[in-house]
Amino acid sequence: MAVYDYLIVGSGLFGATFAHQAREKGKRVLVVEKRDHIAGNVYTEDQGGITVHRYGAHIFHTDDEEVWRFVNRFAAFSPFINAPLARFGDRLYHLPFNMNTFNAMWGVSQPAEAEAIIAAQRREIQGEPQSLEEQAIALVGRDIYEALVKGYTEKQWGRPCRELPPFIIKRLPVRMTYDNHYFSDRFQGIPEKGYTALAAGMLEGVEVRLNTAFSGAGDPMEALADKVLFTGPIDQYFAYRLGQLEYRSLRFETEDLPIANFQGNAVVNYTAADVPYTRIIEHKHFAWGNAETLALPHTVVTREYPKAWAPGDEPYYPVNQGKNTALYQQYADLAKKYPQVIFGGRLGQYRYLDMDDTIRAALDLAGKELD
Repeated sequence: MAVYDYLIVGSGLFGATFAHQAREKGKRVLVVEKRDHIAGNVYTEDQGGITVHRYGAHIFHTDDEEVWRFVNRFAAFSPFINAPLARFGDRLYHLPFNMNTFNAMWGVSQPAEAEAIIAAQRREIQGEPQSLEEQAIALVGRDIYEALVKGYTEKQWGRPCRELPPFIIKRLPVRMTYDNHYFSDRFQGIPEKGYTALAAGMLEGVEVRLNTAFSGAGDPMEALADKVLFTGPIDQYFAYRLGQLEYRSLRFETEDLPIANFQGNAVVNYTAADVPYTRIIEHKHFAWGNAETLALPHTVVTREYPKAWAPGDEPYYPVNQGKNTALYQQYADLAKKYPQVIFGGRLGQYRYLDMDDTIRAALDLAGKELD
């Protein structure tokens, strides 16, 4: 007989959100996590008074007021506006693309001047853009594409921009104002005590087993619960029986430096193809307005290196195109034959999800499952 109502595989934001909702409804819940910590890829840890984002920068932003109220139940958020810089050669450019970017690139100061240059450069694209390269040129012209998009994107995805789908670049804002705010959402910030504390608040009262691997279909732990919520890769659950979906992975190099300030900004992208990493994160600058943290005599920086994924690596980004989209649909059809298993999150549903999208999807699932 099952001991739990739900076995939740993974303690990231999707699993933690659903676990909290299920526990509130009186359900018996067990969360198993293969790592030695909760919170998945949003995990943060203290390093000499600096909150370090171990798996890359995470800035919470949303227009969903219900999601914002939900996360604020578990953590106080400090204001933080993401305003990354892009370095190409020895010059710095503001992101997202805005009048500061266009001024640095072309020396123009008025929107009409920038619009005229972009209009002239986008004429080479005829009809609807068919690739990321064409979409980028249509958005911002070839100069900015070559300097700030091409090298960065090809490092990130491991293939030429002309082979990538156009929808990837559509998420990047383009503004004819001097506005460096990357996100335009109403609610933005970072948990004051880090994302691990946020996840811990969600999982309060829930049984969690760390360092516990779950192999997938047929794992003996499935017998512990009436239903399984699996937030890992859907193809891994089925032991890749239909083939492997494609992901991109990352490698991180983190250094503690004996200086107070390394780059003066939380995130600096390196867009040249001959620089092996895509960005450098300086973690103390996420503590915007926190004079105590900013005054510390040391700083922590992380270089982020994209890499091809192989079994055993952490899959960070689904490669949603062509054969992968078709293969995922085959897995989704196969999953329908397993009504006792729910697949959720970025890996379970094989699609890119921001943090607020992840929580929204978990809340929606809980609403359907638990009511």
